[in-house]
Amino acid sequence: MRESNLTVIGHKFVSNDVFMSAEKLDNQEVLKVIKDPVIDKEDEPTFAKLIDCEFHNGIIEVDVYSKLLSNAPEYARGFIGITFRIDESNDTFEGIYVRPTNGSAPVQLRRNRATQYFSYPDYKYDRLREEAPGEYESYVSIDIDEWIHMKIEVIDDKAKLFINNTKEPCLIVNDLKHGKNKKGSIGLWTDIGTKGYFKNLRINTTN
Repeated sequence: MRESNLTVIGHKFVSNDVFMSAEKLDNQEVLKVIKDPVIDKEDEPTFAKLIDCEFHNGIIEVDVYSKLLSNAPEYARGFIGITFRIDESNDTFEGIYVRPTNGSAPVQLRRNRATQYFSYPDYKYDRLREEAPGEYESYVSIDIDEWIHMKIEVIDDKAKLFINNTKEPCLIVNDLKHGKNKKGSIGLWTDIGTKGYFKNLRINTTN
């Protein structure tokens, strides 16, 4: 059943072009999010959005787990991640996600694309890859069908991604495209061909 509003994992969410539901996985409550298949473009505002949240600077942490849908296209990678500073109309936001299958791919170029920053609507992955190859994506050791701990640290126009509690970030963004003053909500995001699960969402705002 498609829910438009849902309280799960200790937070209230509203659906934006996703199917979301409360599920049990490994005997824990999780939020399941699947992108609405009618949205056939990539890096779109397809997320479960936190209600009554305004985030500027701070740290966002969540555990993510992605599976490929049975009808996932060949290019599906288990896309899953976090969007932040989402405006009220969902027209602008920043995002960082992972491509879990790339983290263990046998081709180096794919491995180099295991993480991704994008900024909606003008700076999706394809534009960033064309204009600044390798600058907004990176390698990290991850895989599909496993829990991955994501931590994003945001300070003004900079963001860092830490995976699985490592000391050093695997991705550094020094020029968030919407600038240092933008504020907005947080979303739990999935893309094409992905069944995404989220748990242990924690948000620590600094200002």
